[in-house]
Amino acid sequence: MTLEQLRIFVAVAEREHVTQAARDLNLTQSATSAAVAALEARYATKLFDRVGRRIALTDAGRLFLIEAKAVLARASAAELVLADLAGLKRGSLHLAASQTVGNYWLPRHIQAFRSAYPGLSIGLTMGNTETVAAMVRDGTANLGFVEGEIDDPTLSVRAIAEDEMVLIAPIGHDWGKAARSERIALRSSPWVLREFGSGTRSILAAMLKEQAIPMSDIEIAVVLPTNESVLGAVEAGAGVTVISKLVAVSALLAGRLQAIDYPVPRRRFFLLRHKEHYVTAAEREFVRQIDVSRPGPKKGYASGELAAT
Repeated sequence: MTLEQLRIFVAVAEREHVTQAARDLNLTQSATSAAVAALEARYATKLFDRVGRRIALTDAGRLFLIEAKAVLARASAAELVLADLAGLKRGSLHLAASQTVGNYWLPRHIQAFRSAYPGLSIGLTMGNTETVAAMVRDGTANLGFVEGEIDDPTLSVRAIAEDEMVLIAPIGHDWGKAARSERIALRSSPWVLREFGSGTRSILAAMLKEQAIPMSDIEIAVVLPTNESVLGAVEAGAGVTVISKLVAVSALLAGRLQAIDYPVPRRRFFLLRHKEHYVTAAEREFVRQIDVSRPGPKKGYASGELAAT
């Protein structure tokens, strides 16, 4: 059994599709199928059921997937330790971020880091807050950046930036005519929301809770998977939403949307990392650069908050 076979098996198992896994791994379909077949033959264990053109994990395959991912995570950790011996001249850093952070806040920090350390490669995967936390937890990402708070004993979580939120509506919406925010009834308009697990949805939940309004009392017109699709739906008149000002500022300045005078709580961006995983020099330096670039007290790896293990 080789690490390459494990890597191929995990890719196929997660996608439940050989062709897609082969494409994502930049391998031929025959090489991908052969790697899985070699594992099954060597250990006389069926890992997948073939149903037409689709495949599905067997019970044995599901159990093996847990162990295979754990082995790959340990191998990745060992590789990080070796790469770290080269200092910041070579190596890699894999980040995971929720959408607002990944699209609107993190890129300038990534570019500054790449300019300072061109020998290091950086990968970024995006998902919602829960997905990012899972990636850091299982070792797929070294660091996570999210908009929602996480309660997970395996993760170190600390606030790293603040994000201003705004309530926005289509041009001409009745809420734009209200002289005072107290006259706005949150139940009186349809809402355009992100999916469960997103940071922006949790902000709305907090606003409703303050008014003793259950989420079930508002009309949810549509649920969409990206900030950009939410903006488009609001602009088209589907409803109102709460969103980061970083996301909405261009549309607001262009006059395509209007900001409503209503107190929306600020939220914080959080840095996630696994408490027990090795902290590389690249991780420490990336966080240090973010800390140096922001106002207020500096609290990063250098302070001993997250020492290398």
